[in-house]
Amino acid sequence: MGAEQPETITAIVAAHRAGTLTPAQTIARTYQRIRDHRDPAVFISLRDEKDAIAEAEKLAAKDIAGLPLYGVPVAVKDNIDALGFPTTAACPAFSYTPAHDSTAVERLRAAGAVIIGKTNLDQFATGLVGVRSPYGIPRNSIREGLVPGGSSSGSAVAVGAGLVPLSLGTDTAGSGRVPAMLNNIVGLKPSLGMISTAGLVPACRTLDCISVFTLTVDDAALALSVMAGPDQADPFSRDRPLGPITPFPTNLRLGVPRNGQLIFFGDKKTEAAYADALKRWTALGADLVEFDLEPFYETARLLYEGPWVAERYLVIRNLLASAPDAIHPVTREITAAGARLTATETFAALYRLQGLRKIAERTFANIDALVLPTAPTAYTTAQVLANPIELNSRLGTYTNFVNLLDLCGLAVPAEMRADGIPFGITLLAPAGRDALLASIGRVFHADTKLTVGARGVPQPPLTPLPASTGDGIPIAVVGAHLSGMALNGELKALNGHLIEATRTAPDYKLYALKTTPPKPGMLRVEAGKGAAIELEIWSLSSSAFGKFVNAIPAPLSIGTVRLADGRSVKGFIVEPEVLGDARDITAYGGWRAYMAEAATG
Repeated sequence: MGAEQPETITAIVAAHRAGTLTPAQTIARTYQRIRDHRDPAVFISLRDEKDAIAEAEKLAAKDIAGLPLYGVPVAVKDNIDALGFPTTAACPAFSYTPAHDSTAVERLRAAGAVIIGKTNLDQFATGLVGVRSPYGIPRNSIREGLVPGGSSSGSAVAVGAGLVPLSLGTDTAGSGRVPAMLNNIVGLKPSLGMISTAGLVPACRTLDCISVFTLTVDDAALALSVMAGPDQADPFSRDRPLGPITPFPTNLRLGVPRNGQLIFFGDKKTEAAYADALKRWTALGADLVEFDLEPFYETARLLYEGPWVAERYLVIRNLLASAPDAIHPVTREITAAGARLTATETFAALYRLQGLRKIAERTFANIDALVLPTAPTAYTTAQVLANPIELNSRLGTYTNFVNLLDLCGLAVPAEMRADGIPFGITLLAPAGRDALLASIGRVFHADTKLTVGARGVPQPPLTPLPASTGDGIPIAVVGAHLSGMALNGELKALNGHLIEATRTAPDYKLYALKTTPPKPGMLRVEAGKGAAIELEIWSLSSSAFGKFVNAIPAPLSIGTVRLADGRSVKGFIVEPEVLGDARDITAYGGWRAYMAEAATG
């Protein structure tokens, strides 16, 4: 079956629903392509083909209209639990058999996906190169000799080579972005906590994200929407629904580093490709705004020079003590350093990071997203094997700071260089702006007119979005109108749609009012004397906004709420004179957390 067959998730699901292709045929094609690809280093374990086809055939008995991933074959990085496969983290001595699916895999299966195998990775997800595995080095899908990128090497190659249209990776320092660039595919690194990490072998528990590889941005957003959502099994989980994909904004402001701050390690071709990408953004209508990249570089240095290496050490300390030779020598060298760190060093680094986070917040006060090279250059496998730590570190120049600063990221192909090496850019924004990144990234990718992956397949036309009426008014809600809460139906009845989940500036207190149903009241206090309160921003038409505001009962009213990133938006506030008998619940950080405790208490 050739390139005329549906390749993207969207096209495959449409063909399955139309009956022009069955899920069983799609699964059979996947296995045929794996055989034809002839690279045993892509998968660590592969499901029996007959078993996978049998599962695909059973899907027809379900309500297929309710299966957004109906019959889609998926590959899973082998540090994420999937029932029926051992989890190795690319270390045979560490291998175990999970008792159940990770939450992410469970949600994919519930959406109709068929898991076909576990992919290779840099051992214990330590590396951006894809060459640190006893299971071999996957061949780069685009250019022979180039590193596949890591640590999610097998997952990125599987999508780039057209073996599957969707794979899961992980991303702590760039493992979901660097291999996306090197294989000419999309890599989506969601906001921290958006996809549950329950069932993931940790690299750094406080920073780890499960990430998504696809051929298009729309496919990545679809997969994210399926997996996103809170999970009691993951203490780092956050309730961050993906908002709607919207038309390209008319006043988009993109941050670009000040002159002289970018590093390309002498790679003039990458430097030129990045300049081309900025011209494309300008042509699309974006305003480019200079920002200071130096605090971001300083943050990046904290990741491996600071105490976060100790998180990696915690995962494998028993194996380091009992069987150190079972660990890849480069992984061992990097990770063992974590044992020497002190609590004093840890707190000093945490204090510095908090200061850097504040600087980043100010950077985003008048910028919607940053646009950076995904990586400053590309290396061959031979080059990396000769200089493993330094060259790996260089590949993380524009990725290592992202999770420390709680940013979301989207890596998108930008250009195929004349020497056959792919170049890509990454969009970065504060947590909660995942939908914005997808909304602008899809337009940029389509504008490049690049083929997707390595098979020379043209990009499908962008799915038309509902036309913007231009009269949508944003409103911030903090209590019973939040998604899933008692009064959220009032917003939906007015055709409101969720734009983003975010926080206020740290200048508010939250109180539980004595009302039925229970509601909070949020009060602006002196700057720095309050806390950042979780909220959602919804959009209402001007007529719906009027109806909604008219129905708000005292002591609540609509005022101006200042957000963490400096923006201001209309939202719920409370009249201070009624707070005498209300309970101060500011410490919970939001109404949802307070109600969750009230329900269990």
